[in-house]
Amino acid sequence: MSAPLNPKQTIAELQELRRLTGDENGAQRVAFTPMWLSARAWLRAKLEGLPVEIHNDTAGNTWTTLAGASERALLIGGHVDSVPNGGWLDGCLNVLAGVEILRRIHSEFSGKPPVTVRLVDWADEEGARFGKSLFGSSACSGNLNVQEARNLKDKDGIRLPDALKGIGVDLDRAKESGKELKNAAAYLELHIEQGPVLLDLNLPLGAVLGTFGVERHAITFHGQAAHSGSTPMNRRKDAFLAAAKMSPEIYQIAQRHGGVCTIGSCTTKPGIVTSVVEECRITLDQRHLDASALAAMLADARSAAERFAREGNVRVSWERLWHIEPVLFNKQLIDLCDLAIAETCGKSHRLPSGPLHDAAEVARAGVPTVMMFVQSLQGISHNKIEDTRLEDLELAVIAFDKLADKAMKWVLQ
Repeated sequence: MSAPLNPKQTIAELQELRRLTGDENGAQRVAFTPMWLSARAWLRAKLEGLPVEIHNDTAGNTWTTLAGASERALLIGGHVDSVPNGGWLDGCLNVLAGVEILRRIHSEFSGKPPVTVRLVDWADEEGARFGKSLFGSSACSGNLNVQEARNLKDKDGIRLPDALKGIGVDLDRAKESGKELKNAAAYLELHIEQGPVLLDLNLPLGAVLGTFGVERHAITFHGQAAHSGSTPMNRRKDAFLAAAKMSPEIYQIAQRHGGVCTIGSCTTKPGIVTSVVEECRITLDQRHLDASALAAMLADARSAAERFAREGNVRVSWERLWHIEPVLFNKQLIDLCDLAIAETCGKSHRLPSGPLHDAAEVARAGVPTVMMFVQSLQGISHNKIEDTRLEDLELAVIAFDKLADKAMKWVLQ
């Protein structure tokens, strides 16, 4: 390519954003807050000088459009919002790499690329304030549950619809944002991995196959409260004993099927040291890229829970908390992503994404989609120590730009 690409500028802008919107505890760009709005205003200023049209849609997503010879559009997406005390790269790397790619495309094609290129900053990907992730992208995909969203409140009791009104968004019209995908022909997203796979392989970049499906349940074991001093061990109906057996079991289930399983919370009743546990509620999160394997993991967990309940002479009940099918990305775009990485640093790796991303919602809307991951040091994100080597960030911007170039040609086929 003859046009300039400046990955160092992307890094400088990421560092500038960190200084402007973070403190000693990390990033503070929680969606629908003044800091988030100031970050978005800063982003608009970075786009000055480009012949682009910028607007917010009915869900609060910000779209920057560089019109091309064709209305068919290549979308590049990310999110400026962060979790409280978050990292300096999560979400905003995607957006600022997209800004640099817009600059390169504008320069190479004198402001008129062969296809339309659109950069989207999704509203509230994190869900940190109201507990509902992917607000803007799920509204755009048509998958937002408006009634559920209407009842969400933050820790101060502020309702989501009221927070949205503060930025000029009417919740009842949020799903009208779907019209933004009318001419979308491909969607690309760059993200830090947030895990240790690339780190353990000592590779800077990877092509993402899709996002895990999720089965999330509350499992409650029902026993009998009894005095902890006067009740013999062989006479107890200890709900906690049955629940505790699930902990090593889910690791075996995950290993058998190649997925991941987590027991994230445990609550007991009556919850006092002088009583055998009458009720123990645990939460189980299971994830897999393959739908049949995910179903098999759930079936195995149910079978194990029933077995442990019988052994302990207690009952068990299940409550589904959440479910989402696995989302597979476009095979041709995965190949292009793989090729762009190989051309940049010699070796690529294909891996699934455990966390959900806006890309999953775009894919669910029927837009061909792919993600690129860059290595995360320590495999940690959503934390002020989140980090990636600067040289890997430069490689990420270069490879992502190559992917964008390949995707534009792919869109025109």
